[in-house]
Amino acid sequence: MSKKKDVIIIGGGASGLFAAIICAKAGKKVLILEHKDRIGKKLLATGNGKCNYTNLLMPKGCYRGEHPEFVSYALNIFGAEDTITFFKELGIFPKNKNGYIYPNSEQAASVLEVMEMALSYYHVQIVCKEEVTEIIPEKKGFTVKGNQGTYQGENIILAAGGQVSAKLGSDGSGYKLAKKLGHKVIKPVPALIGFKCKENYFKELAGVRTEAEVSLFIDDLNHYVAKDRGELQLTNYGISGIPVFQISRFGSRAIKDRKKVFVKIDFLPNMEKEEVYKLIWHRFRETEGKTASQAMIGLLNKKLCSVLLAESKIDLHSPSKEISKRQQNRLVDNIKGMCITILDTNGYENAQVTAGGIDTEQIEKRTMESKLVPGLYFAGEIVDVDGICGGYNLQWCWSSAYTAAKDILS
Repeated sequence: MSKKKDVIIIGGGASGLFAAIICAKAGKKVLILEHKDRIGKKLLATGNGKCNYTNLLMPKGCYRGEHPEFVSYALNIFGAEDTITFFKELGIFPKNKNGYIYPNSEQAASVLEVMEMALSYYHVQIVCKEEVTEIIPEKKGFTVKGNQGTYQGENIILAAGGQVSAKLGSDGSGYKLAKKLGHKVIKPVPALIGFKCKENYFKELAGVRTEAEVSLFIDDLNHYVAKDRGELQLTNYGISGIPVFQISRFGSRAIKDRKKVFVKIDFLPNMEKEEVYKLIWHRFRETEGKTASQAMIGLLNKKLCSVLLAESKIDLHSPSKEISKRQQNRLVDNIKGMCITILDTNGYENAQVTAGGIDTEQIEKRTMESKLVPGLYFAGEIVDVDGICGGYNLQWCWSSAYTAAKDILS
């Protein structure tokens, strides 16, 4: 059994490393237990390796969960400006892209490297390849059992991540530890993820990118849930890209609950439907010697135009002037709201974050301490909080970790 520590942090991801630095800087003896072969693996992959580590913009609805208001306290005591200052002190010079903050190097490795240097400087002990199997509350502190040994600590911060990216360390193991201590886990599902679709034409559309508005419906087309707009990516399995990611947690949850999920895509979001009717009428009626396919050239991606025409039951080679008003109306309906049937998400291994986690009703929002087990704290993705794309999930890691560490130090 190792010498008793002031703080044992389970999980060597973003929130765990951050909490360790805060605690160790204040003089606490800190131990990190990480079950992968090195710390910070998932951090290296964030933002496609560029690490969008916070965001100066906080739009309504940027955090989700059963109780999304839970995040407010932690974000207020440690927000985006605090994050920028913290990392500046470690050596990260920020690059501001319209409020989205990256390291100036645009390398996630830079963020991890400066954190590793801080951990070394403040003498944080790190044990990798350590599978924690049990957390045992004692009269004073905790005993933590792992496959390599047994550890004792005054306080525990459970920062083991969610259930996506098992290869990078987030495999759901933290949920099991929390459940053993009586905590409820909101059913985890993949979020910030693409959707697999029923329609056969996606193999033809693979590789197409286009500006679009994507609207999500559950059960039927009368039950609208969420929408987002941005660059849509069409793939051989279905749909992806930022607007899909932003609404995916709602569809993912519905799929888990075995509900029907549909998406409507508006391929000309800058135009009202009546404007598109007039545009199509003009293109089809006032062009000489063109086929239906030729009349669509320059409006949208050529592959997409072919699919839209086919789905509207318009022969691509028919003279454009022979296309009936009814056919044109169907085409406009598809351009402004093509209906897609969602079969599934693109899998946990491709998701960027988990929706679900430790029920926030069992966590004190001002301290991140468990309401069931005194001295046990939570931080990061393991909690039922998930953010939209744009640095929000990392900001939650920093804010929740700071809140937990601050209470331990008080």
